[in-house]
Amino acid sequence: MGAWSTEWRRGAVRRLLQLDQPIRERSEAELTAEMEQNYGWNFAVNLGDGAFFWFGLSFISTTTILPLFVAKLTENPFWIALLAIIGQASWYLPQLFTANLTERLARKKPLVVNVGVFVERIPVWLLPLAAWFGADAPVLALVLFFVGYTWYGFGAGVIAPAWSDMIARCFPVNRRGRFFGFTAFVGTGLGALGAIFSSWLLKVYAFPINFVLCFLIAAVTITLSWFFIALTREPVPARPTAPRVSAATIRRKIWHILQGDHNFRRFLVARLLANIANMGAGFLTVAAIHHWQVADSVVGYFTIALLLGQTVGNLAAGLVADRYGHKLALVGSLGLTVVAYLLAWWAPLPIWYYPVFVLIGAASGISIVSGVLIALEFSRPDHRPTYIGIANTNTGIGNVIGPLLGGLLAMIGYDWLFLATALVATVALIMLVWAVTEPRRQREFFVVD
Repeated sequence: MGAWSTEWRRGAVRRLLQLDQPIRERSEAELTAEMEQNYGWNFAVNLGDGAFFWFGLSFISTTTILPLFVAKLTENPFWIALLAIIGQASWYLPQLFTANLTERLARKKPLVVNVGVFVERIPVWLLPLAAWFGADAPVLALVLFFVGYTWYGFGAGVIAPAWSDMIARCFPVNRRGRFFGFTAFVGTGLGALGAIFSSWLLKVYAFPINFVLCFLIAAVTITLSWFFIALTREPVPARPTAPRVSAATIRRKIWHILQGDHNFRRFLVARLLANIANMGAGFLTVAAIHHWQVADSVVGYFTIALLLGQTVGNLAAGLVADRYGHKLALVGSLGLTVVAYLLAWWAPLPIWYYPVFVLIGAASGISIVSGVLIALEFSRPDHRPTYIGIANTNTGIGNVIGPLLGGLLAMIGYDWLFLATALVATVALIMLVWAVTEPRRQREFFVVD
């Protein structure tokens, strides 16, 4: 019985990942021709995925709406810090651990679509359920919320290397920024409209119905986005699937890259500092409530400002990065971060938080596009998932350290927190400008094997 059960599970996994389906032999020229032939289709369906996904995210913004929801359930700042850690780090942390599996898969789409529906889309439905219990059972609501949000965040991180590699296969390097930037531009633009609606919901309906409606809209639209990404036509290269390797071999490979690829290592240090500089993001809304007792509806308007900035940042990153590379875009993102937190540190009135959120949104929009796509350009395609996993797990580590430091500094005072955030962002900016070479200008890739 046990052997049959094990065999059945293996068969189910093979069918889920389409490991039993043959791959047609094709040359690089034929794969390039297929990429060009399906470029318009893939652009359209992945635009639909991104548009619905980002629209849904506007109703569960980690910077504005979710901190407000958690603050309704508890006054303990630990939970705000935990929310910031999950929101900023959960997508990134698992990626190094799934990179080797991703490299061994000939097809990336089955992992993104067939596994993604269980680990990324379904858990979002726990959020409206958590909000439903918000008034009568706040402890249960808090538990359900963090279970659902953590499941969603880490589940998305599990499939992220496969998604990144699938995007790299579907879009040529000189058009990835344009695709991703325009998709994020449309998605966050719709998200800004969603933020207007969420602000109205928060104002018109009493707690917890206002959050039930916000989270329900998020769950529906994020689920709808899955139907679009499932239509992607992935070019599959006819190369042998990479053999299974031991954990020790994977560690040696990662260590070899970190030791030998000096430019990539310097980039990782700069990105680590840049993501630690996100330590103030989860506390901006809480600071506004603490200093000026702003109404719930104002938090909705902060979300609009954040998404408007992110919309501009998405589009700017796509245009700049395709022409000049992602390093320049990330330099701009860090510059905006420094200005934003200096303004938050100085702000004498709540109205000044609107430009703060616009600047934070623009910096985030640039980082979403270029922070993800630059990792695709440091290596040969065969090793791309490992580089993606290292880069994004490094980002996740920074996004864990940042909120922890932010929580400690918030106990001293929000002004100290925002000033420290600006200082760390300045150090990251200097490091990126002077120590990292734009990967497109590297003469050759580091030899991993």
